[in-house]
Amino acid sequence: MIRKIRKAAVIGSGVMGGGIAALLASSGVKTLLLDIVPPDLTDAEKNDPAARNRIAKKGLDTVLMTQPALFMQPKDADLISIGNLEDDFDQLAQCDWIVEVVVENLKIKQALLARIDPVRKPNAIVSSNTSGIPLKQMSQGLSDGFRQHFLGTHFFNPVRYMKLLEIIPGEETLSDVLSFMADFGERILGKGIVWAKDTPNFVGNRIGVQGMVKAMQIMTEDGISIPEVDALFGPALGRPKTAMFKTADLVGLDILAHVAKNTHALVKDDEARDDFIVPEFVERMIAAKMLGKKSKVGFYKTDLTPEWKKIRKVIDTATLEHAEYDKPDLPCLKAAKAAKTLPEKMKAIVYGDDKGARFTWKALAANLIYAANRIPEISDTIVEIDNAMRWGFNFELGPFQTWDAIGVKESVTKMETGGFTVPDKVKAMLDAGNDSFYKIENGQTVYYDFSSASYKPVQTSAAIISLAGLKAANKTIKSCKSASLIDIGDDVFCLEFHSKMNIINGEIVDFMADCVDYVDENGAGLVIGNQAGGMPGAFSAGGDLAFMAGLAKQGKYAEIDAFLKKAQTGMQRVRYSSFPVVAAPFGLTLGGGCEVCLGAADRIVAHSELYMGLVEIGVGLLPGGGGCLNLWKKMTATIPDPVADVDLTKFFVPTFMAIGMAKISMSAAEARANGFLGPQDRIVFNRDYLIGEAKKEVLKMLDDGYAPPVKRPIKVAGTAAQGMIDSELFNMQSAKFVSKYDVFLAKRIAFVISGGEIRSGSAIDETVILNLEREAFIDFWKQEKSVARVEHMLTTGKPLRN
Repeated sequence: MIRKIRKAAVIGSGVMGGGIAALLASSGVKTLLLDIVPPDLTDAEKNDPAARNRIAKKGLDTVLMTQPALFMQPKDADLISIGNLEDDFDQLAQCDWIVEVVVENLKIKQALLARIDPVRKPNAIVSSNTSGIPLKQMSQGLSDGFRQHFLGTHFFNPVRYMKLLEIIPGEETLSDVLSFMADFGERILGKGIVWAKDTPNFVGNRIGVQGMVKAMQIMTEDGISIPEVDALFGPALGRPKTAMFKTADLVGLDILAHVAKNTHALVKDDEARDDFIVPEFVERMIAAKMLGKKSKVGFYKTDLTPEWKKIRKVIDTATLEHAEYDKPDLPCLKAAKAAKTLPEKMKAIVYGDDKGARFTWKALAANLIYAANRIPEISDTIVEIDNAMRWGFNFELGPFQTWDAIGVKESVTKMETGGFTVPDKVKAMLDAGNDSFYKIENGQTVYYDFSSASYKPVQTSAAIISLAGLKAANKTIKSCKSASLIDIGDDVFCLEFHSKMNIINGEIVDFMADCVDYVDENGAGLVIGNQAGGMPGAFSAGGDLAFMAGLAKQGKYAEIDAFLKKAQTGMQRVRYSSFPVVAAPFGLTLGGGCEVCLGAADRIVAHSELYMGLVEIGVGLLPGGGGCLNLWKKMTATIPDPVADVDLTKFFVPTFMAIGMAKISMSAAEARANGFLGPQDRIVFNRDYLIGEAKKEVLKMLDDGYAPPVKRPIKVAGTAAQGMIDSELFNMQSAKFVSKYDVFLAKRIAFVISGGEIRSGSAIDETVILNLEREAFIDFWKQEKSVARVEHMLTTGKPLRN
């Protein structure tokens, strides 16, 4: 049979349930969100459907108000219907997937599943988002058909942004149910799948909570401060900026303690069971309702002065009083800051000799050993554990990847010297001459498998293309410091950016021209994309502001103009080349990066987490690499050619607003609503598939008989549109929504987009707008306020309003 999720149900409208419902709706699945009938209804309310659905409605409203947004776009909520577990329970019979997200109480879950069993249709899948209750106990006594379609699907919060989805098979779950849910979770919902066993807290929380609680225990013993711990276990170790204690504040101290206590109670044979005993000061904080972000006070809190200045404070674990703190100053942190690569930074810390290094070593070594000892208890391979920590906790490297980064041989020697008990399986690996957990063989990443004592390939979908793997297999055609051209098979090539934040610099502009020549001679099509960074990452954060600022300071405006003209010409050359070009943007796709997508590509295959926009006005400039021209073309692409009397101002206003207000989409769906993606452009939820899907799009265009676009005159809105914008800008300035200088910039942008001094509806050559772009760009660089905006952005990373 062919399984499909036509309609899903989520039972439980709290933070997790609401987040799962939002993700399902954002992926296009009709979703039923159910919760209990409020127990405190008045007699008058007992027959009122709105009152009876109040809890589910509140859950949905909370999801709609949550920031960062849980829906890809607000209108996705239209796919969610709400109800309650008394009046609407029979609707579950219409659902292909039912996921329960109710309170972590075995009896409550058993009672709910017992009600679902006779209602569900025969092939409907039922899953639990539990993190600690064994599936076997939950499904005890239920029908064979139910148990064959029952599994665990453990999402991480916030559901939209956390990549990890742990799938836990039940003892009787059908293999085709498991493979279907893994495929649906990976391709449709965009998740990274980790196969977990039915053990307490599965993989991610088992390893992650042990690491956090053990570090807290060692901290109290070693006299390390909370800010020092967060500085040590932050970016310097490839961890998020929230590190440990800020992460605990975000999760909630009560949640962290609950997971730790639950694990401690259930893992009676765990050699490191006591690592889950939270320190006494954490218990006191919970009793005092210092729970973190949800209570606005936890390990950290923020106070405001009478002048509305934010003061960040940290708790004193002895007194539970909060006080201001200084930035940690430890020798190992200074050494890490001077290091260039992440492995070098990690080594600088763990092999240092100050108190911070000693603390970090003890905490990290304990966690690495703990992870190794959990195989095969919680997972069969190191890959599952590494992926769980990368996708569920946003680590750059999982435990075994970290072990490789600091050197397995060197670290094991240090562990044994320091009194740690290194697992026999790790020592056996080293004794056999294998000194790393991962390596690349014939362009493929392999991992060390403890059970067979050999290396095995890391399994990924055939649809996933790894640029790193291809480069390791010598598939790089040509390369420079900022970009590479890679053979991705079937005569399709990928132009990969790898400058800092993938900014579009002069080297990339020149390299693109070389790539066009090569693909024109040797290839069938081109993908423009990269796989850099974690979430959200950056396809390209813009153009090389520092380079142009340097030229502007020297008054070398002719050189800026020449660079810009080369960029425009390069984009046009790619756009009108003889082969199909597909851009594969994700994450930050701003300024010049956005211009590449709009100007160089026939089509766009975008990741769902796409933060796209032409933001140049924020630094006192305008899109000068063809952005004004190509957004206008994108907006008007759906106008039939024979239509002569279409009102172009209806297309001009959204084009101007997108550029003049520096709109940035908060998702690919929003980018489509803003006009940056067209009807033929696609959205992919799993970023791992992006390059592969872009390649498929190139091949599809070739199969459909691709013909390069023909350059034709374009119709513009002219002076009539400029007058309309001038009037609106006057009102906005009067209301103090924009500054005088913003108005100056915006008027010129309107002039460029509308084609200059020309009548509305006139057809002009594309070069007219390109020339207007360049002229305005140079004129803006000559303005002191624009230079000030650029310098402020370069030094602070924040926009300046002047």
